[in-house]
Amino acid sequence: MSVVSVEERGPVTIVSINRPEKLNAINKAVAIELQQAFAEFDHSGQRVAILTGAGGRAFSAGADVTDLPELWRCVPTVGITTDKPIIAAVAGWCIGGGLVMAMMCDLLVATEDAKFSYPEGKVGITGGMIAGLAARIPHKIAMQMMLVGEPLDAERAYQAGLVNKVVANGKEIEEALAVAHKIVDLAPLALATMKRFVNEHVLPKGPAELAARFGAELAAVRNSADAAEGVRAFKERRKPRYEGR
Repeated sequence: MSVVSVEERGPVTIVSINRPEKLNAINKAVAIELQQAFAEFDHSGQRVAILTGAGGRAFSAGADVTDLPELWRCVPTVGITTDKPIIAAVAGWCIGGGLVMAMMCDLLVATEDAKFSYPEGKVGITGGMIAGLAARIPHKIAMQMMLVGEPLDAERAYQAGLVNKVVANGKEIEEALAVAHKIVDLAPLALATMKRFVNEHVLPKGPAELAARFGAELAAVRNSADAAEGVRAFKERRKPRYEGR
């Protein structure tokens, strides 16, 4: 069974992490499948994406420590690149890497029982991308989450500006769809331009985000057909035939 499910509701695509028995923890397969799902969404005629987690107990419990992923793959604006709007629909726990994914979405709907937490100080490790939280909510609140490890409930997250709307438990997809259908009625080129301006020129990027972006670009070159052709040509002592892909 796929660990990521994709459903189309008219022009809106719902992408769900499908590991409810593991609180939708992100393992290698989840990171890769999320990246692939959003690449397909970006190249499709679909207008808006909703990112969520199955089961209602958690959006995501973060990285699966038993099968650590390349988390950058499934982080919007880093491994997930699209000028189309992405709405996070959060129910239950949103922890660690799950919080990073949610905060990097364009909009966020949360249920009343949602809790946002970054406890990596307790386990002694961080990917560093959480630093971007301080650019998205007030500095002291972000630092309390990172340095003290205290979670925010949905109402506090709404007050801090991390959440756009708090809804009754079980209503996160319904509300996210309602928002998405409002977006569908607007001009996609204008929306894409505004999103790109904000992400590329307004919001600051931390060291981990920049490293992941540059690493992804270098990996694309390293794993390209041209790179493979260059190696073959060198071994065969002939002129390479590059195709730019």
